[in-house]
Amino acid sequence: MNDTNKDLIHLKKIADLTDLSSIKQQTDLINRLSQSCDGLMMLLELLIKRQTQKSLKISYTDSIILKYIYNCKIDTFKKKLNHYLAQGIVELDSEHNIDYTPLYQSLASNNFKNANKLTQKYLNKLAQLNQDNKRQWLYFTDIFNIPNKDIITIDRLWNIYSFGKFGFSIQRKIWLYHNKDWEKFWHTIGWKVNKKNLRYPHEFIWNNNAPLGHLPLFNQIRGVQVLASLYIHPAWEIEKSVINN
Repeated sequence: MNDTNKDLIHLKKIADLTDLSSIKQQTDLINRLSQSCDGLMMLLELLIKRQTQKSLKISYTDSIILKYIYNCKIDTFKKKLNHYLAQGIVELDSEHNIDYTPLYQSLASNNFKNANKLTQKYLNKLAQLNQDNKRQWLYFTDIFNIPNKDIITIDRLWNIYSFGKFGFSIQRKIWLYHNKDWEKFWHTIGWKVNKKNLRYPHEFIWNNNAPLGHLPLFNQIRGVQVLASLYIHPAWEIEKSVINN
C-alpha cells in the first residue's frame, strides 16, 4: 500500500472528529494528498461520496477538501466540484429567498473581507433596510426581524468554511464564557488590543490566523445592544436542538 492510500485511509478514520488536534491532522493529510492529481481526485471523490450520504453530518474535513479543490488550478476538478456541489456543502436556506451563493464563494476562496461586507449587506436586507434607506446600520430592534433560518445559514457558512474558527455562534459562546463581559470579549476575539479599538479595515485580520471569533465584524461604536440582541436571538435555541438531535 502506498503513502497516498495510507493517508486516505487515515483521513477517513478521523474525518468526523472536530477537536483542534484532529482538524490539524485532517488539514495535514489533505495537504499531502492534494500535492498530486491522483490525490486530488481521491479527495474529490471522497467529498462527493460523503455528501451523498445524508446520514453524515457536515464535518470540517468536507470543508477543508472543498476549499482545496475550489482553489486548485486544475479546471477538470473545479468543474466536477461545481457540477456536484455548485452551492457548496452548506444548505443555503433563506426565509426570503436570498441567494447566499456569493457568500459561499467568498468564504470558499478565503476572501474573508468580502464575506464580511456581504454579511452586513445580507443582514441589512433581512432587516428590511434597502439601498435607498438613509440608515445603513442596524438597531437592536432590527435584529429580531431577521428570520431564524437566515441567521443559522449565515452562521453555518462562516463556521464550516473557517473550520470552526469564525461565526456568530462562536462569538456568542465566547461572550457567554466571559459572563457577557464586553471588555473581556473584545480582547479575546481581537477587536480590541491593549484597551484600544482596532481600526477598520487594516487593523483587523482577514485570514485564519485571526483569533477565535474575530469574524464577522460588527460596528461596536454604536454600543453593544445590537450584538447583545444577536447573541440572544431565538435562532440559537433552534440550532442547539438541531445539533443535539
